[in-house]
Amino acid sequence: MEATKIIVSNAIFTGNSTVPFDGFIAVQGDTIIGVGPRSEMEIFVGPHTEKRDVGNRLVMAGFHDFHLHLFLGAMFESFCQLTFAYSEEEAAQMIAQYASEHPEDEWVLGFGWHHVRWQGQTLPTRHSLDRVLSHRPVILLNEEAHSAWLNTAALHKLGIRRDTEEPQFGRIEKDEDGEPTGFLYETAVQYVINAFIFDNEKTNNLMESFLKKTASYGITSVSDMLPLPGYTLGDPAFYRSIEERGRLTTRIHFLDVLDGNFERAKSLREKYRSDKLQFSGLKQFLDGVPLTYTGYLLRPYSDRPSEIGGTIYESEVYQKWIDEADREGFRVRLHACGDGAVRLGLDLFEHAQNVNGKRDSRHTIEHIEVCDPKDFERFSKLGVIASVQPEHLTSGSMETHAYLDRLGKERSQFTWPFGSLQKHHAPLAFGTDFPIVDINPMLGIYRAVTRRHEDGSPLEGWNPQEKLSLSDALIHYTKSPAYGNFREHDLGTIERGKKADIVVLDRNIFEVDSSEILETAVRMTMMDGDIIYEK
Repeated sequence: MEATKIIVSNAIFTGNSTVPFDGFIAVQGDTIIGVGPRSEMEIFVGPHTEKRDVGNRLVMAGFHDFHLHLFLGAMFESFCQLTFAYSEEEAAQMIAQYASEHPEDEWVLGFGWHHVRWQGQTLPTRHSLDRVLSHRPVILLNEEAHSAWLNTAALHKLGIRRDTEEPQFGRIEKDEDGEPTGFLYETAVQYVINAFIFDNEKTNNLMESFLKKTASYGITSVSDMLPLPGYTLGDPAFYRSIEERGRLTTRIHFLDVLDGNFERAKSLREKYRSDKLQFSGLKQFLDGVPLTYTGYLLRPYSDRPSEIGGTIYESEVYQKWIDEADREGFRVRLHACGDGAVRLGLDLFEHAQNVNGKRDSRHTIEHIEVCDPKDFERFSKLGVIASVQPEHLTSGSMETHAYLDRLGKERSQFTWPFGSLQKHHAPLAFGTDFPIVDINPMLGIYRAVTRRHEDGSPLEGWNPQEKLSLSDALIHYTKSPAYGNFREHDLGTIERGKKADIVVLDRNIFEVDSSEILETAVRMTMMDGDIIYEK
């Protein structure tokens, strides 16, 4: 059988073994038709075969980001980036400069700040923004998109006043006079959604930029976690329009919100089932995040003994929804950062299994930033996927990490416990949570392998017992997410009969120091047998 393309390399990582091998991959159309040693290559070579020898560069399956917010990330790329603002005043000055450079924008939008990186860790208020920009509405989402910082003009434009109703599990911060300070927590962020509605031209440009970005990083599949606390950004119908124009170069597996409306979910499941755009399940939030004391813990916060966080809904509500979703054959993915939320999620899934019977549901818990050791083995026992984002563990310096204060020394040993989960045979899958962190897969791979910050600290790694091998990290970024999205039959590994979603890196990362992983770039990305990026 003649191949249309053949890639030859000294380092082919199939995802089914722990080391790469010297050989070839033969592609015909959108499918891999042969994989093996060079001695077996000639039977696939014909007069029209395009052959590429990439030397000692690592060749592997396309990266599969199991957790990101697609359109949210596409938007935030075009906003003022505040990640490296180290004080409230610096962030305000950055947004003022950005506003002067974008005088045509109705809303001044920014993203990425976080007060836990500022001296004193004090929440920002509208007053600092009013001093530099009082006449245009400003909305700045923090790096987790769970909080928003507004100026007075934005509060007025959105109708947020002292008597505005607070949604469940959300808060409008007030000053001593009862007036909004300009800071919104968790589900209260829903009040800013009107600022993120764009015209068709802007929307298409943002999507095009996103697809170029994923191709440049070797990402050929994603899970789009559409719902965030209180608001949803992204539209499957829009994604389909891109697909119909033949421009969807990243496979999208999207989720809808778990809220008891199963007729809507059934309609989405029936409507979106193509090779490149698929409904993937339902998502809901159990808790918030420990950094803002909204993560649900089994025991009180070490630096706030009166607080254990909480859940958005009562456990009975979750149980009703999940039992019914499971009975209707839906997969459910639950956001759970605190160890209390992780345990609750496992309990909910176990109850559904007991009520409805065991099936191949591939229910999933997201984030798992801290987990009680008693719950490690329950993932494997229940068949629940642990969806983790290694890059999250770098919030601030690892030696002065905020979680040391929030959780204390004992519990901090069980933060981002990738190694422990794997040792207990939990199904793991990697993602980024983009745009909360960068979409570059190499960052997460480096973090999982070294547990170090960019500056190389701590030398032995944050909780070094939780490190993973390079091969495991790559598998959890390719094969495991494919399994997580029920795509193991056609994605995730380099095998005959699977889709030709293939990435060539600029070096063999199995032969370099781990520090070089951060410098590694993608040389070529192939999706469905077509080269969608080449450097």
